[in-house]
Amino acid sequence: MKKRVTLTFGQLVVQMPVTYRLAKDFNVAANIIRAQVAPNQMGKLVLELSGDIDRLEDAIEWMRSQNIQVSQTTSEIVVDEERCVHCGLCTGVCPTQALSLKPDTFSLTFTRSRCIVCEQCIPTCPVQAISTTL
Repeated sequence: MKKRVTLTFGQLVVQMPVTYRLAKDFNVAANIIRAQVAPNQMGKLVLELSGDIDRLEDAIEWMRSQNIQVSQTTSEIVVDEERCVHCGLCTGVCPTQALSLKPDTFSLTFTRSRCIVCEQCIPTCPVQAISTTL
C-alpha cells in the first residue's frame, strides 16, 4: 500500500530522524518527494510512504504523537491541453518522466501513472497550463 502525505513540524521536532524511525520501527519506506527543512525553523516534507496498511496507519499515528502535523495528499497534476504550447520546459524538471514530448510530433504527453505530484512542473510552465486538483 502507498500513501502520499505532507508533514509539517515545528522547530523542536526538526532534528528528529523521522524517515529512519519510519523504516526501523514500522517497516515503512519513505520516499522523499519534496523537503523544506532547516535547523531551528518550521519544516515541511512531502513523502510517499509504502508498506503494510496497518503499519502505515501506526506510523502516521506515531508521527502525530510526536507533534508532527500529517495531512494526506490527494491532489493530482492536470495539464490544460488548450493552454499548453508544447514547449517542453516541464519535461526538463519532471523527475519521473511523467511529462515527455513525443519524438515524432513534439507534442506533450502526460503519463499519470508515473507522476508523483512533486509539483516541480507547475512553476516551470510559462503559460500556466499545469495545475493540481484536490
